[in-house]
Amino acid sequence: MTLAQALDLAAVFVFALTGALTASRAQLDIIGFVFLACLTGVGGGTVRDLLLSRDPVFWIGAPQYIAVACAAAVLVFGAAHLLESRARTLRWLDAVALAIAVPAGVAAARTMEAGVSVTLIMGVVTGCLGGLMRDVVANEVPLVLRQGELYVTAAFAGALASVATLALSGSTALALGACVAATFGLRAGSLVFGWRLPVYRGRPPRG
Repeated sequence: MTLAQALDLAAVFVFALTGALTASRAQLDIIGFVFLACLTGVGGGTVRDLLLSRDPVFWIGAPQYIAVACAAAVLVFGAAHLLESRARTLRWLDAVALAIAVPAGVAAARTMEAGVSVTLIMGVVTGCLGGLMRDVVANEVPLVLRQGELYVTAAFAGALASVATLALSGSTALALGACVAATFGLRAGSLVFGWRLPVYRGRPPRG
């Protein structure tokens, strides 16, 4: 298994956990758990592979990714009631998943010899779209769009850190490590310390 495949597998599992936790909050049945877990786990990577014209899409070529997502769904279905706060656990698991998925997207783009701009975009797409799909389907305000929170910003910063580190050091492992650290550091800072970007404050409409 390559490093890119290992990152994809880890990202699928952790994102699938968040999908299943969302299903538990909505009190869905086991099929709902599996559906949301699989959608969240492979959603971002699927869009990435389609955009990169990778054939086949990663989980079609290796069905164990779906099996991992299903296992995550079953795990959460049996254990979610033991959690003190599913909402808090969801946010932190999502932060971990983001920090794994962004370097997975960067690594996938590198294997396709994509340019810098495409590599950055693929990191963001892989990290953000699975969670976005999860929240839209579950009829929740997407974490990606929470007011001022560092989410897409964290993903972009992580991808940028990876590209910059690779250019300076030439080490793929070091570059992906920098991506994980930057992504998780910014996302965790947003959750713990309330780090925010300025938000638009327009004038109230007249009349």
